[in-house]
Amino acid sequence: MAYVFQYIRSVIFVILMYVWMLVLGIIGAIPAALSREWAYKFMRFYCLSVFWLARVLCGLTYEIRGKVPTGSVIVASKHQSFLDVMVNFYTVERGNFVMKKELKWAPILGFYAMRIGVAPVKRGARSKSMKEMVSGVEKEADTPSQLIIYPQGTRVPPGKYLPYKVGAAVLCQRFDRPCIPVATNVGVFWNKRGLYRKPGVAVFEYFEPLPKGLSVEDMTKEMERVIETNSNRLMAEAGFDVTPQDAS
Repeated sequence: MAYVFQYIRSVIFVILMYVWMLVLGIIGAIPAALSREWAYKFMRFYCLSVFWLARVLCGLTYEIRGKVPTGSVIVASKHQSFLDVMVNFYTVERGNFVMKKELKWAPILGFYAMRIGVAPVKRGARSKSMKEMVSGVEKEADTPSQLIIYPQGTRVPPGKYLPYKVGAAVLCQRFDRPCIPVATNVGVFWNKRGLYRKPGVAVFEYFEPLPKGLSVEDMTKEMERVIETNSNRLMAEAGFDVTPQDAS
């Protein structure tokens, strides 16, 4: 019975989350169109609203561990749900993203994403996607920001495995930025699929920058090691039986 009530609360939460996105997105459209600062303010307020709804309706909160990155850095994060997008964006001072190009056309979300200067990348041939990503980031290179990228390229549910792509390491070398790995267990509470939101405390842990001077391949391997090892540790801490499987 407790599960049923939690599921009902979760459904209400999801409905309110998207309705509020629509309402707030419309209210903020004109200010955001006129000013990037206002786009940031409305996006941060939306994140804060969702955190409050998750706590009140689902009993779900989050905890930040480690030193939150500042300045011009690449934030390479584990990606398990929409919540890690919001938490990473809200936690850093000036968050920005590398995102799938098709999201550019998503109502509300796409408009605000383009207003803050995200780098949209079309899935496809690796060399073409890489050039597109570098070009998109280059347009905002003079603006200090914490560029958030998901090295696996998509949300990966707990217990599943996808190899890491080299994009984050390429950006670190091309723009001479430190790479900050981020581990999380958020997928245990807010999974990629389904409406159920499990009560608890999702943890996001920021680590020290990866060593400089590594090749793209070696940096990618070290990034994967740090993020996967610590995400598995955090998921086990949350009571999840970590037995990685191929997600493909």
